Amino acid sequence: MMDRLTEIRKNIEACDDQIIEAITRRMKCIEEIIDYKREHHMPIFQPEQEAKQQRKLDEKFAGLPYKEEMEDVFRNITANSKKIQARVLFPKNIILVGFMGAGKTSLASYLAEQLSMQTIETDQEIVRREGISISEIFDLYGETYFRDLESEVIRDIKDGHQMVISVGGGSVMRDENVANMKANGTIVLLTASPATILNRVKDSTERPLLNGNMNEAFIARMMERRRARYEEVADYMIDTNDKNIPEVCEAIIAALSTGQA
Repeated sequence: MMDRLTEIRKNIEACDDQIIEAITRRMKCIEEIIDYKREHHMPIFQPEQEAKQQRKLDEKFAGLPYKEEMEDVFRNITANSKKIQARVLFPKNIILVGFMGAGKTSLASYLAEQLSMQTIETDQEIVRREGISISEIFDLYGETYFRDLESEVIRDIKDGHQMVISVGGGSVMRDENVANMKANGTIVLLTASPATILNRVKDSTERPLLNGNMNEAFIARMMERRRARYEEVADYMIDTNDKNIPEVCEAIIAALSTGQA
């Protein structure tokens, strides 16, 4: 009986060796795909190809005795393949800056999902730590208190890796924040016209700086006051006007992977 158990365990070990070898080959193929896309200026994100690949897997899994387990294994393989893409393409954190309504939070979430990276939204982290909304923080303690909290969050996360970080619109006005962002990150400025910004934020109740000033002229003046600073600190600038989230994300990835703003 013991000999049989030893034999089964040896078979498992042999299977493990084969799995390790196969996954290693697969991951090397991922790196080759990245190199090919770069060389031929192809989009990094190709949802149609991913969907096609998933349909083929679904066909292969159909009727298998361990279908659910197989699906779980391949979900993890896919996630780790994306991590390899991110590690090759982006050795530093991706930090999204820009005026409120530029799309930082939505874009950070989409980018992080596509690249299997962690996402941090500094405003949300402040709310989590304080237990109250941004508007309440402004009302109870004022803007300076909020900016101090913001600086604390940015300082706490600066040493993280493989993260997409969305920061508040006014965060770059402090030199300390910019230094901490650049310590381990690439700053991407998202731009949009005042009209586009107004259209995106007009129904929001979480924009304390726009309370009583929800109009295009005020937004334009505020954006102009910050424009020079934004452009000074940005490593890359991406126009988000008339683009959907996948299009903006592809533009970000293209800029960062080619080194062209």
